[in-house]
Amino acid sequence: MITDLEKEIVSLLKKGDKRAISIIYENYSSALYGVILKITIDEAIAEDALQESIIKIWRYAKKYDAEKAKLFTWMYRIARNTAIDKLRSHNLKFTKEVQISDSNVYKLSTDSINQDAIDLKKHVANLDSKYQIVLNALYFEGMTQQEASEELNIPLGTIKSRLKIGLRELKKVYNP
Repeated sequence: MITDLEKEIVSLLKKGDKRAISIIYENYSSALYGVILKITIDEAIAEDALQESIIKIWRYAKKYDAEKAKLFTWMYRIARNTAIDKLRSHNLKFTKEVQISDSNVYKLSTDSINQDAIDLKKHVANLDSKYQIVLNALYFEGMTQQEASEELNIPLGTIKSRLKIGLRELKKVYNP
């Protein structure tokens, strides 16, 4: 059985009347927040998800069908799905963050190579300048890839690519 409050909210939503938002917030935000918080377990994420849910309820109001579901059930589903999406998005961002302390990329060093013994400087000088700069920093100045990236103001990925290409070119010299 649909209550008078639900009838009023549905009527306002269908008309696009913004008063529906405040009525929904006043009457349902606590319950929706509780549902969202159970899923996200994080108050900040739950608050964001609640705000997004209210916006989605407003945006999709014309799709609401009282014969298919009660108003609260419909709003509950929107809030639940929004919370799940928020949680997935947050977890995806969190797991994609690079854990610098666990990475060995920044710890690579070339101090152990005796470049004079293999006449490396002469052959590096014959390379394109962009490869020379990277190889000089890494092999002759003893910088790590991260240090070279910062010192030369070149992205780390570019440092790695230029190192790989430069070494490939040097390999042609030593392994014809």
